[in-house]
Amino acid sequence: MSESIIEIEELNLTRKDFVPGNEVRWCPGCGDYSVLANMQKTLPIMGVKKENYAFISGIGCSSRFPYYMDTYGFHSIHGRAPAIASGVKLANPDLAVWVITGDGDGFSIGGNHMIHALRRNIDMNIMLFNNRIYGLTKGQYSPTSLLGKKTKSSPFGSVDRPFNPSAIALGANATFISRALDVDAKGLQESIKRAQRHKGASFIEVYQNCIIFNDGEFEDVENKASRPDNALFVVHGEPMIFGKDSDKGIIMNDHHPKVVTLGKDWTEKDLLVHDETNSIITNLLLEMTFDPTNPTPFGILRAVEAPTYDDMLVAQIKEITEIRGEGTLENLFYSGDVWEVK
Repeated sequence: MSESIIEIEELNLTRKDFVPGNEVRWCPGCGDYSVLANMQKTLPIMGVKKENYAFISGIGCSSRFPYYMDTYGFHSIHGRAPAIASGVKLANPDLAVWVITGDGDGFSIGGNHMIHALRRNIDMNIMLFNNRIYGLTKGQYSPTSLLGKKTKSSPFGSVDRPFNPSAIALGANATFISRALDVDAKGLQESIKRAQRHKGASFIEVYQNCIIFNDGEFEDVENKASRPDNALFVVHGEPMIFGKDSDKGIIMNDHHPKVVTLGKDWTEKDLLVHDETNSIITNLLLEMTFDPTNPTPFGILRAVEAPTYDDMLVAQIKEITEIRGEGTLENLFYSGDVWEVK
């Protein structure tokens, strides 16, 4: 921590250093504004030079993000941001690479790229804006839209079962998974900080309100009045407590999470304790996502250490080069299976 403080003092960056001069063009009231503001507030204290950031996006409302960050960036093609970002990181390992994507871009056309970037554990950060709708193309249901959702492309209600993005990340063995709310500045900034510091692939799912085509989708957790009773903010090593009066908690009941009221029958000692290194706990929390009898979990859901693809690739190249020496393009062309066409 002390080393980071020294770097921060030397860099002396502020939010203004990450704000470009161009106009931000999202719909008034869009949750994207909050995510952008919290990113710009957090990066200056991370001890990374501005020129060492690269933001890569695909297609969608969220994918305008690189235009609004005064850093290097690439607005790429639909669903391919993780693949392009992988190349950027492997070509220049010193860069802090961020992928900005949405639920459609990241888990429809880009689903395959997403899971492979996560399973490889490439040292980059993926932030997924989940508004459970296609916003840019004007309101069709997306891979995360809930069952029965009536949209322009599902006028009688969607019959598709929705993806749980963070659960997919866990299935791909992502080493860092967090979930945040666009309106919760403290939680969002903590997720950004932890993701940036994490060595490996980090995945942040942001519940983001689309005020035009899916307004109020997350009202139960975004509304300050109802949030305490509907959101569970987990902290590593602490019991799972929530509620307006911090009088509710989570226990394990027949291998499933269950809400109890603290008091005569239940105390904090009876509650589940969050362990971000335990995949069983992470999976249990993600099981609660679509369960109306349980609160929606937010915070750092998983954070474990594992070798990164980029480090292993560099080490492999170094090892083979020491054995075989530097190669040439000509030798590569004439090595292995060669055919002469007449």
